[in-house]
Amino acid sequence: MSAAPVIVALARDGGHRFSKHPVPDITLIAGQGVLGDAHCGVTVKHRSRVARDPSQPNLRQVHLIGAELLDEVTAKGLPVAPGEMGENVTLRGLDLLSLPRGTVLHLGHEAVVELTGLRNPCAQIDAFRPGLLAEMLPRGPEGQVIRRAGVMAIVLTRGVVHVGDTVRAILPAPPHQPLIPV
Repeated sequence: MSAAPVIVALARDGGHRFSKHPVPDITLIAGQGVLGDAHCGVTVKHRSRVARDPSQPNLRQVHLIGAELLDEVTAKGLPVAPGEMGENVTLRGLDLLSLPRGTVLHLGHEAVVELTGLRNPCAQIDAFRPGLLAEMLPRGPEGQVIRRAGVMAIVLTRGVVHVGDTVRAILPAPPHQPLIPV
């Protein structure tokens, strides 16, 4: 039996900066996101999306990324620590990118989030670490763009999440819809 997926790092930042600060725990607020994070709110907080339509619902309340991806790019000479790509939750042992839209994740004992889509990485990634954008947006065998910069979620149930907490995934009823950029 394989080990349960585990949260290896948490991060938040009250400002709109590329990277977030590591913290030992975060509080997730239902319908809003991470308490104390710049992207917390009922309506969209990402600056480019606010500029287009500030009344859009916030489908990007929590950003999750796999530690395996950070390991991979670090091994290629592009060191990235948890939180540095702006994610709130870094976990190990769950292939987030393969999960369908609507997957529910239980983070620790209380908090519950629902996956809404893929993070669409932008040029700021290369400003942070030159060459990293190409690693986050490789091309598949048929030339299609593959987005690897993590997944976005909304908070369904409030709760405090700690580094070391386990994660449990519950798939939605079929037919499964793939994650698309949000």
